[in-house]
Amino acid sequence: MSIEIKVPELPESVADAVVANWYKQVGDSINVDEVLVDLETDKVILEVPTIKQGVVKEIHYAVGDTVTAGQLLAVIDDSAQAATQNVTPGKSNGKGNTAGSKVIEAAMSPSVRKMIAEEGLDESQISGTGKNGRIIKQDVENYLAQQSAPSSQAESEQSAPSANEAKPAVSGERLERRVPMTRLRARIAERLLQSQQQAAILTTFNEVNMKPVMELRARYKDAFEKKFGVRLGFMSFFVQASVEALKQFPEINASIDGNDIVYHGYFDIGVAVSGPSGLVVPILRDADIQSIADLEQSIIAYAIKARENKLAIEDITGGTFTISNGGVFGSMLSTPILNPPQSAILGMHNITERAMVVDGEVCVLPMMYLALSYDHRLVDGKSAVQFLVTIKQLLEDPSRLLLGV
Repeated sequence: MSIEIKVPELPESVADAVVANWYKQVGDSINVDEVLVDLETDKVILEVPTIKQGVVKEIHYAVGDTVTAGQLLAVIDDSAQAATQNVTPGKSNGKGNTAGSKVIEAAMSPSVRKMIAEEGLDESQISGTGKNGRIIKQDVENYLAQQSAPSSQAESEQSAPSANEAKPAVSGERLERRVPMTRLRARIAERLLQSQQQAAILTTFNEVNMKPVMELRARYKDAFEKKFGVRLGFMSFFVQASVEALKQFPEINASIDGNDIVYHGYFDIGVAVSGPSGLVVPILRDADIQSIADLEQSIIAYAIKARENKLAIEDITGGTFTISNGGVFGSMLSTPILNPPQSAILGMHNITERAMVVDGEVCVLPMMYLALSYDHRLVDGKSAVQFLVTIKQLLEDPSRLLLGV
Protein backbone atom coordinates (compact mmCIF):
# COMPACT_ATOMS: atom_id res chain seq x y z
CA MET A 1 0.00 0.00 0.00
CA SER A 2 1.25 3.48 -0.86
CA ILE A 3 1.18 6.25 1.76
CA GLU A 4 1.19 9.81 0.49
CA ILE A 5 3.22 12.38 2.45
CA LYS A 6 1.87 15.86 1.80
CA VAL A 7 2.80 19.37 2.85
CA PRO A 8 0.98 19.98 6.16
CA GLU A 9 -1.45 22.83 6.65
CA LEU A 10 0.48 26.08 7.03
CA PRO A 11 -0.56 28.89 9.39
CA GLU A 12 -2.68 31.67 7.96
CA SER A 13 0.26 34.09 7.83
CA VAL A 14 2.52 31.61 5.97
CA ALA A 15 1.83 31.23 2.24
CA ASP A 16 4.41 28.62 1.28
CA ALA A 17 7.56 26.78 2.36
CA VAL A 18 10.86 25.69 0.88
CA VAL A 19 12.14 22.11 0.94
CA ALA A 20 15.20 22.48 3.17
CA ASN A 21 16.44 18.95 3.71
CA TRP A 22 15.58 15.34 2.83
CA TYR A 23 16.64 12.81 5.46
CA LYS A 24 15.87 9.84 3.20
CA GLN A 25 16.44 9.01 -0.46
CA VAL A 26 14.40 6.92 -2.83
CA GLY A 27 14.83 3.28 -1.77
CA ASP A 28 15.66 4.04 1.87
CA SER A 29 13.62 2.44 4.64
CA ILE A 30 11.92 4.68 7.17
CA ASN A 31 10.30 4.04 10.54
CA VAL A 32 7.05 5.33 12.03
CA ASP A 33 7.31 8.98 13.16
CA GLU A 34 10.80 9.30 11.68
CA VAL A 35 11.37 12.70 10.07
CA LEU A 36 11.39 12.47 6.29
CA VAL A 37 11.85 16.10 5.27
CA ASP A 38 12.34 19.57 6.71
CA LEU A 39 10.30 22.46 5.29
CA GLU A 40 11.60 25.97 5.90
CA THR A 41 9.04 28.77 6.25
CA ASP A 42 9.72 32.43 6.94
CA LYS A 43 9.19 31.71 10.65
CA VAL A 44 10.23 28.16 11.61
CA ILE A 45 11.50 24.84 10.31
CA LEU A 46 8.67 22.30 9.99
CA GLU A 47 9.57 18.64 10.39
CA VAL A 48 7.40 16.28 8.33
CA PRO A 49 7.42 12.70 9.67
CA THR A 50 5.95 9.55 8.16
CA ILE A 51 2.95 7.85 9.76
CA LYS A 52 3.82 4.36 8.54
CA GLN A 53 6.95 2.22 8.34
CA GLY A 54 8.10 1.38 4.84
CA VAL A 55 10.37 2.34 1.98
CA VAL A 56 10.59 5.69 0.22
CA LYS A 57 9.12 5.02 -3.22
CA GLU A 58 8.88 8.49 -4.73
CA ILE A 59 10.13 12.00 -3.94
CA HIS A 60 8.43 14.79 -5.84
CA TYR A 61 10.38 17.89 -4.88
CA ALA A 62 14.08 18.63 -4.56
CA VAL A 63 15.88 20.71 -1.97
CA GLY A 64 15.23 24.38 -2.68
CA ASP A 65 11.82 23.88 -4.31
CA THR A 66 8.86 25.95 -3.08
CA VAL A 67 5.76 24.05 -1.96
CA THR A 68 2.32 24.93 -0.60
CA ALA A 69 -0.08 23.20 1.77
CA GLY A 70 -1.51 19.93 0.47
CA GLN A 71 1.06 19.31 -2.27
CA LEU A 72 2.44 15.78 -2.55
CA LEU A 73 5.97 15.56 -1.18
CA ALA A 74 6.69 11.83 -1.30
CA VAL A 75 5.20 8.36 -1.43
CA ILE A 76 6.00 5.63 1.11
CA ASP A 77 5.44 1.93 0.28
CA ASP A 78 4.47 0.17 3.50
CA SER A 79 3.80 -3.29 2.00
CA ALA A 80 5.57 -6.33 3.45
CA GLN A 81 7.52 -6.77 0.23
CA ALA A 82 8.61 -3.14 0.10
CA ALA A 83 12.03 -3.78 1.57
CA THR A 84 12.96 -6.33 -1.08
CA GLN A 85 11.23 -5.11 -4.21
CA ASN A 86 12.64 -2.57 -6.61
CA VAL A 87 11.25 0.92 -6.17
CA THR A 88 10.44 3.27 -8.96
CA PRO A 89 12.41 6.46 -9.36
CA GLY A 90 10.81 9.66 -8.19
CA LYS A 91 8.45 11.41 -10.53
CA SER A 92 9.14 14.79 -12.00
CA ASN A 93 7.38 17.72 -10.36
CA GLY A 94 6.83 19.42 -13.65
CA LYS A 95 9.80 21.78 -13.21
CA GLY A 96 12.47 19.50 -14.55
CA ASN A 97 13.55 18.32 -11.11
CA THR A 98 13.61 14.59 -10.36
CA ALA A 99 14.32 12.82 -7.13
CA GLY A 100 17.08 10.64 -8.58
CA SER A 101 19.27 13.58 -9.54
CA LYS A 102 18.88 15.83 -6.51
CA VAL A 103 18.04 13.80 -3.47
CA ILE A 104 21.76 13.02 -3.19
CA GLU A 105 22.08 16.62 -2.05
CA ALA A 106 19.88 15.96 0.96
CA ALA A 107 21.07 16.74 4.48
CA MET A 108 22.01 20.24 3.35
CA SER A 109 20.20 23.56 3.44
CA PRO A 110 19.90 25.48 0.15
CA SER A 111 22.65 27.91 1.16
CA VAL A 112 25.05 25.11 2.10
CA ARG A 113 24.25 23.21 -1.08
CA LYS A 114 24.99 26.34 -3.13
CA MET A 115 28.23 26.91 -1.23
CA ILE A 116 29.40 23.37 -2.00
CA ALA A 117 28.50 23.79 -5.68
CA GLU A 118 30.34 27.10 -5.96
CA GLU A 119 33.48 25.67 -4.39
CA GLY A 120 33.28 22.54 -6.58
CA LEU A 121 33.38 20.21 -3.57
CA ASP A 122 32.36 16.59 -3.19
CA GLU A 123 29.82 16.45 -0.36
CA SER A 124 30.69 12.82 0.34
CA GLN A 125 34.10 13.98 1.55
CA ILE A 126 32.62 16.40 4.12
CA SER A 127 31.70 15.14 7.58
CA GLY A 128 28.39 16.55 8.80
CA THR A 129 28.08 17.59 12.44
CA GLY A 130 24.44 18.71 12.27
CA LYS A 131 21.31 16.78 13.17
CA ASN A 132 21.38 13.22 11.76
CA GLY A 133 24.75 13.93 10.15
CA ARG A 134 23.47 16.99 8.32
CA ILE A 135 26.18 19.09 6.66
CA ILE A 136 26.07 22.65 7.98
CA LYS A 137 27.91 25.81 6.95
CA GLN A 138 30.61 25.37 9.60
CA ASP A 139 31.40 21.87 8.27
CA VAL A 140 32.05 23.27 4.79
CA GLU A 141 34.18 26.11 6.13
CA ASN A 142 36.23 23.69 8.24
CA TYR A 143 36.70 21.41 5.24
CA LEU A 144 37.89 24.33 3.08
CA ALA A 145 40.28 25.44 5.81
CA GLN A 146 41.75 21.93 6.06
CA GLN A 147 42.17 21.69 2.31
CA SER A 148 43.79 25.09 1.96
CA ALA A 149 46.20 24.72 4.88
CA PRO A 150 48.51 22.08 3.31
CA SER A 151 48.51 23.77 -0.09
CA SER A 152 49.25 27.14 1.46
CA GLN A 153 52.17 25.65 3.37
CA ALA A 154 53.52 23.95 0.26
CA GLU A 155 53.22 27.14 -1.79
CA SER A 156 55.00 29.02 0.95
CA GLU A 157 57.89 26.54 0.98
CA GLN A 158 58.20 26.53 -2.81
CA SER A 159 58.13 30.29 -3.09
CA ALA A 160 60.41 31.03 -0.13
CA PRO A 161 63.47 32.96 -1.35
CA SER A 162 66.98 31.72 -0.65
CA ALA A 163 69.38 33.56 1.61
CA ASN A 164 70.97 35.33 -1.37
CA GLU A 165 67.69 36.01 -3.17
CA ALA A 166 64.84 38.33 -2.30
CA LYS A 167 61.41 38.17 -3.94
CA PRO A 168 58.63 40.75 -3.71
CA ALA A 169 55.55 39.78 -1.70
CA VAL A 170 52.46 39.00 -3.76
CA SER A 171 49.03 39.65 -2.27
CA GLY A 172 46.56 36.78 -2.27
CA GLU A 173 43.42 36.58 -4.36
CA ARG A 174 40.46 38.55 -2.97
CA LEU A 175 37.66 36.03 -2.77
CA GLU A 176 33.94 36.55 -2.51
CA ARG A 177 31.15 34.11 -1.86
CA ARG A 178 27.47 34.69 -2.64
CA VAL A 179 24.74 32.60 -1.00
CA PRO A 180 20.97 33.08 -0.98
CA MET A 181 19.16 34.24 2.14
CA THR A 182 17.22 31.59 4.00
CA ARG A 183 13.50 32.17 4.27
CA LEU A 184 13.84 32.90 7.98
CA ARG A 185 16.66 35.42 7.46
CA ALA A 186 14.70 37.14 4.68
CA ARG A 187 11.65 37.39 6.93
CA ILE A 188 13.74 38.83 9.78
CA ALA A 189 15.16 41.45 7.40
CA GLU A 190 11.67 42.33 6.17
CA ARG A 191 10.23 42.75 9.66
CA LEU A 192 13.16 44.82 10.94
CA LEU A 193 12.94 47.14 7.96
CA GLN A 194 9.17 47.38 8.42
CA SER A 195 9.68 48.27 12.07
CA GLN A 196 12.13 51.06 11.23
CA GLN A 197 9.90 52.51 8.53
CA GLN A 198 6.52 52.34 10.27
CA ALA A 199 7.32 53.22 13.89
CA ALA A 200 8.81 56.29 15.55
CA ILE A 201 11.50 54.43 17.49
CA LEU A 202 13.24 56.11 20.38
CA THR A 203 15.54 54.52 22.99
CA THR A 204 16.06 55.45 26.63
CA PHE A 205 18.80 54.04 28.86
CA ASN A 206 19.45 53.34 32.51
CA GLU A 207 21.72 51.16 34.61
CA VAL A 208 20.99 48.61 37.30
CA ASN A 209 23.05 47.29 40.18
CA MET A 210 22.86 43.51 39.79
CA LYS A 211 24.44 42.72 43.16
CA PRO A 212 21.13 42.05 45.01
CA VAL A 213 19.90 39.64 42.33
CA MET A 214 23.30 37.95 42.09
CA GLU A 215 23.47 37.47 45.86
CA LEU A 216 19.94 36.08 45.95
CA ARG A 217 20.76 33.74 43.06
CA ALA A 218 23.98 32.55 44.70
CA ARG A 219 22.19 31.89 48.00
CA TYR A 220 19.43 29.73 46.56
CA LYS A 221 20.69 28.40 43.21
CA ASP A 222 21.61 24.92 44.53
CA ALA A 223 18.33 24.43 46.39
CA PHE A 224 16.41 25.84 43.42
CA GLU A 225 18.03 23.47 40.92
CA LYS A 226 17.58 20.50 43.25
CA LYS A 227 13.86 21.21 43.69
CA PHE A 228 12.88 22.28 40.17
CA GLY A 229 15.50 20.56 38.02
CA VAL A 230 16.58 23.75 36.26
CA ARG A 231 19.20 26.39 36.91
CA LEU A 232 18.19 29.75 38.32
CA GLY A 233 19.13 32.37 35.73
CA PHE A 234 18.71 36.12 35.41
CA MET A 235 16.06 36.20 32.68
CA SER A 236 13.20 35.14 34.96
CA PHE A 237 13.90 38.12 37.25
CA PHE A 238 13.77 40.47 34.26
CA VAL A 239 10.53 38.88 33.03
CA GLN A 240 8.85 39.30 36.40
CA ALA A 241 10.15 42.86 36.80
CA SER A 242 8.91 43.71 33.29
CA VAL A 243 5.45 42.30 34.02
CA GLU A 244 5.13 44.40 37.18
CA ALA A 245 6.28 47.51 35.29
CA LEU A 246 3.87 46.77 32.42
CA LYS A 247 0.99 46.67 34.91
CA GLN A 248 1.87 50.20 35.96
CA PHE A 249 2.34 51.46 32.39
CA PRO A 250 -0.25 49.64 30.25
CA GLU A 251 0.51 51.68 27.12
CA ILE A 252 3.87 49.88 26.88
CA ASN A 253 1.98 46.57 26.79
CA ALA A 254 -0.32 47.93 24.05
CA SER A 255 -0.10 48.07 20.26
CA ILE A 256 -1.36 50.24 17.43
CA ASP A 257 -3.89 48.78 14.99
CA GLY A 258 -4.73 51.34 12.33
CA ASN A 259 -6.21 54.31 14.18
CA ASP A 260 -6.90 52.26 17.31
CA ILE A 261 -4.79 51.50 20.37
CA VAL A 262 -5.19 47.93 21.60
CA TYR A 263 -4.55 47.56 25.34
CA HIS A 264 -3.75 43.94 26.16
CA GLY A 265 -5.11 42.59 29.44
CA TYR A 266 -2.56 39.78 29.45
CA PHE A 267 1.22 39.61 29.51
CA ASP A 268 2.80 37.45 26.80
CA ILE A 269 6.52 38.13 27.00
CA GLY A 270 8.77 37.32 24.06
CA VAL A 271 12.32 36.23 24.90
CA ALA A 272 14.75 36.55 22.01
CA VAL A 273 16.96 33.47 21.58
CA SER A 274 19.51 32.57 18.93
CA GLY A 275 18.90 29.58 16.65
CA PRO A 276 20.90 28.09 13.78
CA SER A 277 18.95 30.12 11.21
CA GLY A 278 18.82 33.42 13.09
CA LEU A 279 17.14 35.17 15.99
CA VAL A 280 13.73 33.89 17.04
CA VAL A 281 11.37 35.14 19.76
CA PRO A 282 9.37 32.40 21.52
CA ILE A 283 6.56 33.64 23.74
CA LEU A 284 6.09 33.09 27.49
CA ARG A 285 2.29 33.05 27.67
CA ASP A 286 0.58 34.60 30.71
CA ALA A 287 3.91 35.42 32.32
CA ASP A 288 2.12 37.25 35.11
CA ILE A 289 0.80 34.00 36.61
CA GLN A 290 4.00 31.99 36.17
CA SER A 291 6.47 31.44 39.00
CA ILE A 292 10.19 31.98 38.57
CA ALA A 293 10.58 28.19 38.29
CA ASP A 294 7.91 28.04 35.56
CA LEU A 295 9.62 30.83 33.65
CA GLU A 296 13.07 29.25 33.87
CA GLN A 297 11.75 25.88 32.71
CA SER A 298 9.94 27.48 29.77
CA ILE A 299 12.99 29.54 28.77
CA ILE A 300 15.28 26.49 28.80
CA ALA A 301 12.74 24.43 26.84
CA TYR A 302 12.45 27.14 24.19
CA ALA A 303 16.24 27.53 23.93
CA ILE A 304 16.62 23.80 23.29
CA LYS A 305 13.82 23.80 20.70
CA ALA A 306 15.40 26.83 18.98
CA ARG A 307 18.82 25.13 18.74
CA GLU A 308 17.19 22.02 17.28
CA ASN A 309 14.93 23.97 14.88
CA LYS A 310 11.84 22.50 16.56
CA LEU A 311 9.95 25.68 17.43
CA ALA A 312 6.34 25.54 16.26
CA ILE A 313 4.47 28.46 14.74
CA GLU A 314 2.39 28.90 17.88
CA ASP A 315 5.60 29.14 19.95
CA ILE A 316 6.65 32.37 18.24
CA THR A 317 3.31 33.94 17.33
CA GLY A 318 1.91 36.87 19.29
CA GLY A 319 3.57 38.53 22.24
CA THR A 320 2.93 41.92 23.84
CA PHE A 321 6.47 42.83 24.95
CA THR A 322 9.96 41.51 24.15
CA ILE A 323 13.19 41.11 26.12
CA SER A 324 16.49 40.68 24.27
CA ASN A 325 19.68 39.70 26.10
CA GLY A 326 22.69 40.84 24.09
CA GLY A 327 24.80 40.49 27.21
CA VAL A 328 25.27 36.76 26.62
CA PHE A 329 27.33 37.73 23.56
CA GLY A 330 29.28 40.43 25.40
CA SER A 331 27.27 43.46 24.32
CA MET A 332 27.89 46.54 26.46
CA LEU A 333 25.11 48.71 25.01
CA SER A 334 22.68 48.58 22.09
CA THR A 335 19.47 50.07 20.75
CA PRO A 336 17.14 47.10 20.12
CA ILE A 337 14.60 47.31 17.29
CA LEU A 338 10.90 46.83 17.98
CA ASN A 339 9.19 43.55 17.21
CA PRO A 340 6.01 44.83 15.49
CA PRO A 341 3.21 45.35 16.37
CA GLN A 342 4.62 45.61 19.90
CA SER A 343 5.30 49.09 21.20
CA ALA A 344 8.48 48.40 23.19
CA ILE A 345 11.45 46.08 23.67
CA LEU A 346 13.86 45.80 26.60
CA GLY A 347 17.55 45.23 25.93
CA MET A 348 19.76 43.55 28.55
CA HIS A 349 23.55 43.77 28.33
CA ASN A 350 26.63 42.30 29.94
CA ILE A 351 27.37 42.70 33.63
CA THR A 352 30.64 44.51 34.35
CA GLU A 353 32.24 45.64 37.58
CA ARG A 354 32.41 49.43 37.74
CA ALA A 355 33.32 52.03 40.34
CA MET A 356 30.10 53.55 41.68
CA VAL A 357 29.45 56.13 44.37
CA VAL A 358 27.09 54.85 47.10
CA ASP A 359 26.31 57.03 50.13
CA GLY A 360 29.31 59.21 49.36
CA GLU A 361 31.75 56.32 49.08
CA VAL A 362 33.27 54.69 46.00
CA CYS A 363 32.68 50.95 45.74
CA VAL A 364 32.87 48.32 43.01
CA LEU A 365 29.48 46.99 41.88
CA PRO A 366 28.32 44.59 39.12
CA MET A 367 26.44 46.95 36.81
CA MET A 368 24.30 46.36 33.71
CA TYR A 369 23.12 48.90 31.18
CA LEU A 370 19.45 48.62 30.23
CA ALA A 371 17.91 49.97 27.03
CA LEU A 372 14.22 50.44 26.28
CA SER A 373 13.30 51.09 22.66
CA TYR A 374 9.72 52.23 22.24
CA ASP A 375 7.25 53.53 19.67
CA HIS A 376 6.98 57.25 20.38
CA ARG A 377 3.64 57.37 18.55
CA LEU A 378 2.11 55.49 21.48
CA VAL A 379 4.53 55.82 24.40
CA ASP A 380 5.58 59.19 25.80
CA GLY A 381 9.14 59.72 26.96
CA LYS A 382 8.02 60.21 30.56
CA SER A 383 6.29 56.81 30.65
CA ALA A 384 9.26 55.11 29.01
CA VAL A 385 11.74 56.56 31.51
CA GLN A 386 9.52 55.74 34.50
CA PHE A 387 8.97 52.21 33.17
CA LEU A 388 12.71 51.61 33.00
CA VAL A 389 13.24 53.15 36.45
CA THR A 390 10.58 50.79 37.83
CA ILE A 391 12.44 47.77 36.43
CA LYS A 392 15.67 49.12 37.94
CA GLN A 393 14.07 49.54 41.37
CA LEU A 394 12.54 46.05 41.32
CA LEU A 395 15.82 44.39 40.37
CA GLU A 396 17.83 46.34 42.94
CA ASP A 397 15.37 45.23 45.63
CA PRO A 398 14.08 41.80 44.47
CA SER A 399 11.92 41.41 47.58
CA ARG A 400 9.55 43.91 45.97
CA LEU A 401 8.79 41.31 43.31
CA LEU A 402 7.59 38.96 46.01
CA LEU A 403 5.55 41.63 47.79
CA GLY A 404 4.22 43.23 44.60
CA VAL A 405 5.18 46.77 45.66
